[in-house]
Amino acid sequence: MSEPRDERLSAGRVASHLAVMVAVAAILGVVVAGLAIPFAGVLGVGARNVAKAMDNLPAELETDPLPQRTKLIDAAGNTIATFYDENRVNVSLDQVSRTMIESIISIEDARFYQHGALDLKGTVRALVTNQANSGVVQGGSSITQQMVKMTLQTQAHTKAERAAATEDTYARKLKELRYAIAFEQKHSKDWILERYLNIAYFGDGTYGIQSAARHYFGVNAKNLNLRQSAMLAGLVKNPSGYDPTNSPDRALERRNVVLDRMAQLNVITREKADKAKEMKLGLHVVPAKNGCVNSQAPFFCDYAWNYLLADPSLGKTVGQRRRTLKSGGLTIQTTIDLRDQRAADESVGNHVAPTDQAIGALAMVEPGTGDVKAVAQSRPMGSIKKDGQTYLNYVVPSKYGDSAGFQAGSTFKIFVLASAINNGTSLNTTIASPQTKDIPMSDFPDCDGNFASTDVWNVNNSTGEGTFNLYTGTQNSVNTFFAQLEERTGLCQPFKLAKSMGIELTDPDRERVPSFTLGVPNVSPLEMAEAYATVAARGLHCSSRPVTAILDSEGRTLKEYPKDCKQVMPKGTADAVNDILRGVQETGFGAQAGIALDQPSAGKTGTINDNMAVWFCGYTPNLATASMIAGANSLGQPITLNGQTLAGQYVVSAHGSTTAGPMWGDAMKKISAWLPDEDFVTPASDIVNGVQVSVPSTSGMSVDQAESTLEDAGFYPTVSSPVNSGSSEGTVAYTSPSGGSYASKGSSVTIYPSNGRPPRGHGGGGGGGQDHGGRGGR
Repeated sequence: MSEPRDERLSAGRVASHLAVMVAVAAILGVVVAGLAIPFAGVLGVGARNVAKAMDNLPAELETDPLPQRTKLIDAAGNTIATFYDENRVNVSLDQVSRTMIESIISIEDARFYQHGALDLKGTVRALVTNQANSGVVQGGSSITQQMVKMTLQTQAHTKAERAAATEDTYARKLKELRYAIAFEQKHSKDWILERYLNIAYFGDGTYGIQSAARHYFGVNAKNLNLRQSAMLAGLVKNPSGYDPTNSPDRALERRNVVLDRMAQLNVITREKADKAKEMKLGLHVVPAKNGCVNSQAPFFCDYAWNYLLADPSLGKTVGQRRRTLKSGGLTIQTTIDLRDQRAADESVGNHVAPTDQAIGALAMVEPGTGDVKAVAQSRPMGSIKKDGQTYLNYVVPSKYGDSAGFQAGSTFKIFVLASAINNGTSLNTTIASPQTKDIPMSDFPDCDGNFASTDVWNVNNSTGEGTFNLYTGTQNSVNTFFAQLEERTGLCQPFKLAKSMGIELTDPDRERVPSFTLGVPNVSPLEMAEAYATVAARGLHCSSRPVTAILDSEGRTLKEYPKDCKQVMPKGTADAVNDILRGVQETGFGAQAGIALDQPSAGKTGTINDNMAVWFCGYTPNLATASMIAGANSLGQPITLNGQTLAGQYVVSAHGSTTAGPMWGDAMKKISAWLPDEDFVTPASDIVNGVQVSVPSTSGMSVDQAESTLEDAGFYPTVSSPVNSGSSEGTVAYTSPSGGSYASKGSSVTIYPSNGRPPRGHGGGGGGGQDHGGRGGR
């Protein structure tokens, strides 16, 4: 027997209502079920259970600061690189155009300012509208609910947290609702909307409205117009699907939906909406640059990045420091001068090509501050892989870069030179320097006794032989001169001085050896620039620094990196070294190579064995630059530069002055146009002449006794061939300078032994009690 018609209709209506509730519940999820008990019943979720679940949830959600990109800037405020995990720049709501605010509210939550955490009326209307349009047109969740979901996803750091933030469960939806209610109770609508606009993902790796405005249109969020705002508002629902860089047609269609919605709500007129719909997207995409690879100064950037990662004040571990730098929205003020950097890059590129079997490098340091002004190398860093490119930084010390360093050749002679001058050696002190000289290694004083070796060091010159003083011996870079000068200073003092000037010497057994003066330790160009900057600053050593300060996202100073300077050399000594090395530029190798500047400058060449690396370290009173070209195959292994082709030019034999020097000169000649005109301080006469000491009288002494006496007085004795004299054979006839005269401490004193035969015209008397200054043998 069939049911009465009215009862059947009533049952149909109930079924229909239930179907609608199921559909709504399916879309709204348990959020609606928790507030509308019939829905909970439909879904099989008891109201009591829902209420209990809600009560067990935390009342509030702590909001961490949103990850923001960090930027490196130069002294003038120009951005040279950005770092981020999420490309975001937070802005306040008053920094967002009104049109953008209206667009996002219209399409995502039209009654945002009228409802609480949940908009039931808007949600049902969205359901009906979406069904009528056979697709999703309007969103169901409120802006507050969406912001909660984005916050949970952003603050999920572990795999389990990320899974919980995205799982499709009643528990997640209940939690989001509870948090949304808490946000509405604790914060203003403006605060919620501001966070929403800053946290939202807008596609193509861009987070937040400011970054999106800059990325897609090259404007700030405050200046977004209607068509731009509508497009960005349309992205939030499906950032990947509506990404205008990949799907411009879909992005245009979605933008027009937003415009229609704004007209429907009378936010804009229909005429204005139609006019905007006729326009193209108007994209002006500014590619997002993350990291050093696309920087204006990639290797300086890499150096600064590693410098900061080594700073424990930025986090207990390297991982923590990296997260701080990539998400803190920091502004890192650096020391780079982009004009210097461009000059360095241009010169390096003109002298060594990326695919050459060599590495060219320039490092620039400001004397008196340690500020690193430029770091350049010939093998570039690039985002598109090409031959000759590398991510390895060869210019900076190994703790910040990727190279173990290169031998620096004769550029190390300044450490022995300065040590000798420190000891009171006159700049006019002469040393006979043959083409080759064998010196027992045990003759070199070390930090504790003499150098422990039975080997003999065979030293050779590549620049001729003769008698040289500190000026000419340095300007001609005479190896046998400096080997003998190092005998006088010993190894300990030059080694310690080099360390105090910024050379990272860590292995004395290998580095503090007689050949130290010829540059056998491995160093980086930046270390050598720092050391020569010390001399330029009159003996004031300042540790190299690429960063001066870190500011937070509000522009407040978080940390400063002040100058780290210490006087490591007497000013008079530095003045003397400067006076000697400026001769290299004015009359020596620098002048001969045509690399002298229009303002006072000084420098020193360096070439290592087999011409595997060549150097020129030069400076003005306000900028020190180390130029290096090292032979290296594609794997970075050292090879000779002889016979190589550098930037299209065949090199028969590489030298510091003619190969590395021009690369230094081309950069510095351009830079000198904006360097202040300063001169070096002329060394005082007592420094030039050295400490004057009375030469002991040694006439009649044995040669061994005379050598010991002269050494104790601070002189360096050498023994000549015997001469005619009435003194007993084998004893001292005289010295030059003579006993009783004054000479600079550290000077050579030549001993002339007697052969026991009186000079012609003298009687057989002794007559050997006098020293005769300046006499040669007859």
